[in-house]
Amino acid sequence: MKVLLVKMSSLGDIVHTLPAVDDAVRHGVRFDWVVEENYRAVPALAAGVDRVVEVAFRRWRTAPFAYRAELRAFRQRLRKRRYDLVLDAQGLLKSAAVACWTHAGQRVGFDAASSRERAATLAYDRRIAVSPNWHAIDRTRRLFADALGYVRPEGDAVFDLSCRGRNLGARADRAVVLAHGTTWSTKHWPEVFWTTLAQLVTAHGFVPVLPWTNGERGRAERIANAAPGARIWPRTDLDGVIRLLADASGVVGVDSGLAHLGGALGRPTVMLFGPSDPSRTGGRGPFVRNLAASLPCSPCGSRRCRLGRELGTRYEARGSGPPCLEAVAPARAWAALTELMDRHRRGRVA
Repeated sequence: MKVLLVKMSSLGDIVHTLPAVDDAVRHGVRFDWVVEENYRAVPALAAGVDRVVEVAFRRWRTAPFAYRAELRAFRQRLRKRRYDLVLDAQGLLKSAAVACWTHAGQRVGFDAASSRERAATLAYDRRIAVSPNWHAIDRTRRLFADALGYVRPEGDAVFDLSCRGRNLGARADRAVVLAHGTTWSTKHWPEVFWTTLAQLVTAHGFVPVLPWTNGERGRAERIANAAPGARIWPRTDLDGVIRLLADASGVVGVDSGLAHLGGALGRPTVMLFGPSDPSRTGGRGPFVRNLAASLPCSPCGSRRCRLGRELGTRYEARGSGPPCLEAVAPARAWAALTELMDRHRRGRVA
């Protein structure tokens, strides 16, 4: 069966889709995958993905009239191929529009109670009910199984990023990647905690490595300056970040795409959770540990900390973090990572 998969963003959501792709490939399904251009490196590594179809909605929406020709060309590329089925695993109006632009025998997606935007379901021939309370990986695996007609999987999630002849993770160096960036202000771990963690990493003979993107360079420099031996990773594309993560000894990150990707690549990974719920979006994998505070208000799922406002604090301005993430100490994160790295060296899966 030839399927067009529509899962365009974000990086963490794309990583969460990989186990469902692995399930389907084991049942003889082959995919073309529609993804935002900046994220193409991940599906390009996935087994069972024959073709990555790049889309650029994030860029196009900044100047829709200027990019009309690109959008038209994208639609024409979709219509050149015929698919047995198009599977919208995103559940948004824009992903439903992509599904409608194809010549596919059938369009399938979440039902109205399960979709992120209910109106998107009007584009589908079949609608699949999946509990919104499940983990994102389990939701997607159930969607694929019901849409593609195989028994719902119950085994552990498998992230197969080993194909295309790439020798990822062949050598583990002494780097510990500190994935400090996130788009939510409420997901930020206090900067002083990152500094303390970087100092712990160097004290134990490892090298803290700090990737960065827009608006994050200053924080990376301050952390590196306080931890002699730390390295600021040169700004690079996702391919370069994948190589960095795949060869690292370990990863510590907030709830972000880079941390999820580290776990998917099989690296010892500690993820730090505050407002987001690890039972719904936590990292998965044999060497992944999710750490969260036990505050009564956490997880709140909010981009603004109501408790912080009540206390009169402005954690964004003072380089701190929301109270829920302040409750996850650097020593706890380092202890969790060292235990994972030890198990990884011994080849022991929990």
